[in-house]
Amino acid sequence: MIPIVECVPNFSEGRRPEVVDLIVAAMAEVAGARVLNVQSDPDHNRSVVTLIGPPESMVEAAFRGIARAAALIDMNRHQGAHPRIGATDVVPFVPLRGVTMSDCVALARRLGERVGSELGIPVYLYEAAATRPDRRDLAEIRRGEYERLKEEIATHPDRFPDFGPAVMGPAGATVIGARPPLIAFNVYLNSSDLSIARAIAKAVRHSSGGLRFVKAIGLLVGGQAQVSMNLTDYQQTPIHRVMELIRTEAAHHGLSVTRSEIVGLVPLEALVQAARFYLQLHDFSPDQILENWLLENGPTGEEDSNADLG
Repeated sequence: MIPIVECVPNFSEGRRPEVVDLIVAAMAEVAGARVLNVQSDPDHNRSVVTLIGPPESMVEAAFRGIARAAALIDMNRHQGAHPRIGATDVVPFVPLRGVTMSDCVALARRLGERVGSELGIPVYLYEAAATRPDRRDLAEIRRGEYERLKEEIATHPDRFPDFGPAVMGPAGATVIGARPPLIAFNVYLNSSDLSIARAIAKAVRHSSGGLRFVKAIGLLVGGQAQVSMNLTDYQQTPIHRVMELIRTEAAHHGLSVTRSEIVGLVPLEALVQAARFYLQLHDFSPDQILENWLLENGPTGEEDSNADLG
């Protein structure tokens, strides 16, 4: 079985597709690296790229993407709705098959050391790769965003990077880590009132008394209030539970949900959970999903002998 790692770098560019294409091309050139999804948002001014491949390929692809982004993105000119501290803002490694979380931690630290020494970019380690408890949380590292970190990195000991220089260039800083699969989930309201989006985000996120395994902020995207979230453990706190709480909170403000979106890829199980809840399915099994049956058995009813070739 070939070990497979997922890598989901987030780049601070969502308005110039030609720049995003060049960054993605740099990563796709690496043997074994497979780009599954590229999603850009001009209001967030951010692009999320999903790659999978063997561990070494993911480290090399991420390094090339970071290097290309550093050459093409100037954080001194960057503006967008989403919090950020660097041209390559965050790079998580996610174990998928034949790889442990400890393995991904080692990958994150190896990449971080290389980015710091070869590219001169400050690197912070987060989640499972964090070297300090207060750096497990990405939001804490990004506190004050690029502008504030640029002022504090050289003088505030708590903000010294794990790798690289304690000085910010035009590429800013990069956060690298290892984590389980998460779902980036955004919900839009029929309002342009940012204060309401922020109030609902506060009610939903765990850090302010909301749901476990939910991180949330309120944003204004395209003139519409948005609750932007990361669901860090969809098995403990499923999508439908988050959606129902947002609907309830929105109703308290006289509002409703107009639409939602998933950024990047999502585990099938998370969608099956939502289907069970909203369709009130009884004794539904993932084996009833046609594509699952074909993946397990092949189109002729026999097991697919190529299933482990990636």
